[in-house]
Amino acid sequence: MNTWIGIGLALIALLGGGFLYGWQGVMLALTVVVFWLLLQFSRLMRVMKAASEGPVGHVDSAVMLNAKLRSGMKLVEVLPLTRSLGQKISEQPETYGWTDAGGARVELQMEKGTVSSWQLIRPDDQAS
Repeated sequence: MNTWIGIGLALIALLGGGFLYGWQGVMLALTVVVFWLLLQFSRLMRVMKAASEGPVGHVDSAVMLNAKLRSGMKLVEVLPLTRSLGQKISEQPETYGWTDAGGARVELQMEKGTVSSWQLIRPDDQAS
C-alpha cells in the first residue's frame, strides 16, 4: 500500500472516530492503527528471519526467480521468493545478485526501494 494512502486512512479513522464517538472513538481508531502497524512489523520480521537463514546470494533456481519477478516489486516481496538476502553487486545503481547451483545468476536493480529492472545471466552467456 502507498504510504500516503495509509496515512490518509489513519487520519480519516481518527477524525471519523472523534466526530462520531468522541474521545472513545479516537482511542478505538488509534488502537486499530497501532494494531495494523504491529501486523506490518511482524510480517517484516518473519520475512527477514526466513531470508537470514539462507546463504547470502543463493537461490534454488535463478530461472524460476527470473520468471516470478516484475517491475515495481518491493524488496519485502522479493525476499520470500529467494529465501535469502541478495549479494550486493554495486552501489549505483543499487544492484543485488542471486546465483543458483548451476551458475545462473539473477541481477536485480532497485530504485527507491522497488525493482526497476533485472536480468538473468546464464553461465554460457558469461563465456562469450
